[in-house]
Amino acid sequence: MTKKKSFLPQVLSSLLGCAIPTSMKDARLSGYQPKITEKDFEYNPFETPIAKTHAKELNTKTNTSGAALIDDGLSAFIIRAAFARMATKTIDLQTYIYSNDFSAHVLISELKNAADRGVKVRILIDDYGTNSDIADVIVLNQHPNIEVKIFNAVKHRSRLLYYPQMLLDFNRLNSRMHNKLFIVDNIALITGGRNIGSNYFMPETAANFSDTDVLFIGQITHDATKSFNEYWNYELSVPASVIPKACSTRAMQKLNRQFIHQEQIGEKNLKRYNTIISLVVREYERKNFDFCWGQGTFLADTPNKVQMPMTRKEKYHGKIMLTLNKLWRATKKSAYVSAAYFVPGRGGMQMMQNGKKSGVHVTIITNSLASTNAPTVFAKWEKYRKKLICDGIDVYEFMSSAENRRGKLHDRMRKQSSFSVMHSKTIVFDDKISWIGSFNLDPRSAYYNTENVAVFESQKFAQKLRNMIIDDTKTSWHVTVSNKKTTWTGLRSSDDAPRVYHHDPNTTIFRRIFKTIAKIIPEKFV
Repeated sequence: MTKKKSFLPQVLSSLLGCAIPTSMKDARLSGYQPKITEKDFEYNPFETPIAKTHAKELNTKTNTSGAALIDDGLSAFIIRAAFARMATKTIDLQTYIYSNDFSAHVLISELKNAADRGVKVRILIDDYGTNSDIADVIVLNQHPNIEVKIFNAVKHRSRLLYYPQMLLDFNRLNSRMHNKLFIVDNIALITGGRNIGSNYFMPETAANFSDTDVLFIGQITHDATKSFNEYWNYELSVPASVIPKACSTRAMQKLNRQFIHQEQIGEKNLKRYNTIISLVVREYERKNFDFCWGQGTFLADTPNKVQMPMTRKEKYHGKIMLTLNKLWRATKKSAYVSAAYFVPGRGGMQMMQNGKKSGVHVTIITNSLASTNAPTVFAKWEKYRKKLICDGIDVYEFMSSAENRRGKLHDRMRKQSSFSVMHSKTIVFDDKISWIGSFNLDPRSAYYNTENVAVFESQKFAQKLRNMIIDDTKTSWHVTVSNKKTTWTGLRSSDDAPRVYHHDPNTTIFRRIFKTIAKIIPEKFV
């Protein structure tokens, strides 16, 4: 008589999902052998074609770097693709969010094409910001020249167990790798606020992030690569092969079919896309990129910030925070701040108030309640807003329907999204020092997430970044206080007469109520 097989274990297994290693200390990873090693980086970056284009400017004795502002999403996407095509040695991608959408597919197809040519590609993605079990990027780990790692992974993959795990391992899983780097041949670096996804690159998406990146070439890139290596080799960076889909032959075949289908259905657009890429490559080779030359410093948190005890995190002052405080203290004339999620805290307030007393003019632009995708953060910003205005600081809040005034590349393809979110994290000090990266001026960036920032000393570049921030104020509400009442004034379009509001513009009463309720959440948890 055949014994009936119980399906209960199978059902439980399906519900709970597989458990994966979350650290390289796990015994199951004792036999791990990296595909890409230090030997793959034993080349001279200054001998690569990207560096040779600017050999004269990239004087190794002066540690000079070049910086070109990337002020719109479409340009940010095209330049990443163009530099992937120019790569001859290595590409490193580090990101918080990887969206499994059209833009992400096109970009990883560029990385695959580079790997097909022999370029070594490393991809490091945060597990919280990426649905790693379905993201096609992890399947690329099967390519002999591509290695993918997951940072700070969730052990049990079932969504059923996600929140219980979050509560049981809150200190680790509440801290994320928020860094954003795109490094080519250890000589070109793109960094700023953009993750990998269509709403960061394509203005026609329903919700478009208005953001800022910078293309650097030169010495600053080497320091970015050192930081990438520190994260790549850290114990919380586990190989993507621990996730079953990453090893699936069927998944790789499906991904290859998607790449082919992508080309077939968009033959006309693909031709136009390739033409634009070729144009960008040619413009770079002809030295037509608008580089400003100066001294760059790359800063990043240490990856072990994620595992620090909560009490230590809340007192953490790494290189980023120390440098930011130093720059504020040294500022004599002006500071222009573009911060998507601005919660200055007591320390930040003190810095700005001290600067104002010393004659420093401060301009701040952040999201309005209508434009923000994080109303809980806005509730904390509101706590400081009136005090800042009364201290004489110019405050602007970004319009959710702001016209996209940035960028000139391929304007005829542009369409404005129905909802705009400001996502920049930039500061200009005294019109000569620029600060740009992934660091939000809020407690989460300061104490919990890991971040990276580039500090660049160049008056010409600083003035460009300052002018961009000033342009953004033109499509923002100017917030003022009169007789203890807050007022928003602004132009919705160039043809409009100024509009005046006495409550958060373009918001429903329900959103304003939610914002008010969100004030009860402790500031350190937003």
